[in-house]
Amino acid sequence: MNGLDEVDVVIVGAGISGIAAAADLQRNCPDKSFVVLEMRESLGGTWDLFKYPGIRSDSDMFTLGYGFKPWTAREAIASGGAIKSYLQETAAQFGITEKIRFGTRLISASWSSADDTWTLSLSGKDGKARLRCRFLHLATGYYSYRGGFNPELPGEDSFEGRVVHPQEWPDDLDYRQKKVAVIGSGATAVTLIPSLAGETSKVTMIQRSPTYVYIAPTVDPEAERLREDVGPEAAFHQIRLRNLHAQQETYRQARQNPQEFKKVIFDAIDDVVGVEIRKAHFTPTYEPWDQRVCVVPGGDLFEAIRDESADVVTGHIDRLTPTGITMQDGTHVDADIIVKATGLNLVMGGEATFDVDGTIVDFGRCWTYKGLAFSGVPNMTYAFGFVNSSWTLRIEAVNDFLCRVLQHMDDIGAARVTPTPAPGDDEMPRLPYNAGVTSGYMQRAARYFPAQGDHEPWLNPQNYDETIQLLKSVDDGVLRYV
Repeated sequence: MNGLDEVDVVIVGAGISGIAAAADLQRNCPDKSFVVLEMRESLGGTWDLFKYPGIRSDSDMFTLGYGFKPWTAREAIASGGAIKSYLQETAAQFGITEKIRFGTRLISASWSSADDTWTLSLSGKDGKARLRCRFLHLATGYYSYRGGFNPELPGEDSFEGRVVHPQEWPDDLDYRQKKVAVIGSGATAVTLIPSLAGETSKVTMIQRSPTYVYIAPTVDPEAERLREDVGPEAAFHQIRLRNLHAQQETYRQARQNPQEFKKVIFDAIDDVVGVEIRKAHFTPTYEPWDQRVCVVPGGDLFEAIRDESADVVTGHIDRLTPTGITMQDGTHVDADIIVKATGLNLVMGGEATFDVDGTIVDFGRCWTYKGLAFSGVPNMTYAFGFVNSSWTLRIEAVNDFLCRVLQHMDDIGAARVTPTPAPGDDEMPRLPYNAGVTSGYMQRAARYFPAQGDHEPWLNPQNYDETIQLLKSVDDGVLRYV
């Protein structure tokens, strides 16, 4: 495994977060040497891993795209392939591709206070290697690439068809004119159902309970008008700003006036499939944004239900049978293929291990510093976007903060920076990293993530303006520079 023995910054992950970090580092800290580690053989992260039919963004590309690289395609909601191409183009344009070490997994990282460096243990197709860096940025995402959440279902071994998980979609899966049951009601399921509906003999979504599903236009009409008037790049910046504020305002209204928010969502669904189906299958018992709201561009899920190429069964699964799935109420869903869209396994740091001067770092026992660093861990930041808005909006704010920290370290001659709790801070109530989000995958993994406290800077706000305000200062007395 060839490459530099020591660099200023190592970015772990070449997905949407890692490419953004590399571009921002190159633009704002051109004197810093860096390398990007990517365990896969191609960049793209999520958009390279997932291959299931219909994979697409669940945020509009005006805000999921980069502020420094305008998204100029017409589609507001884009396919996974289009997003990967956009990331490849960005990496090539900013000279990042040649700085990515593909097929290289971070196994462990050890910090030494004696020489203020991280020593990274790596593995790849050419064997093991070591790399030293002054600063480590984790752009590894938040879920395991080893496999999705795949709970064993009663009777699963008796099913005579094929069982697949979307994270490991087989290339040879032939679902044409087959009966397919998709277990789940999140973003993956609502994407898969309309994509399969036109080619299967029947596709059925089996959900334990309903999810909030919002119908959005595939193409933004205002963006189309602006593209004609001012051109695609200028239109991108205007629509991005509009959508940024619209997302925050929508979230605020949903939390403060949930009944009004529900009415907008429900009325749109009623117009396609009718009140009866909506009440039975698309009226959740929890409040909006307790879990992420799924986007259905053009209402394609509901169009498939209306034309009866897809249907929905809501209730608890009793067991799998040789020919399908039996529900607790006795309903039997015939299936040749069962897709377990049961979610992700969340992890921190790409499942590598970390230590500071020989003491293992347990992220779950740390405090989150501004949602981007860990208490007591020097020269490390991590990329985690918004959960109630486009991921990238927060990622770019994190990257800006990282660059300003590196610049400040140079200005004052510091080799180390560590978020350091003041006396008494450790007595703060330990709140979840993503407080207020009740999604199962978040709750299952809460112990792996750092806790929020009850005052700045030990917070992880999910509001854009609050986040920008929180990230203003890189010299707040809590970051200890040495």
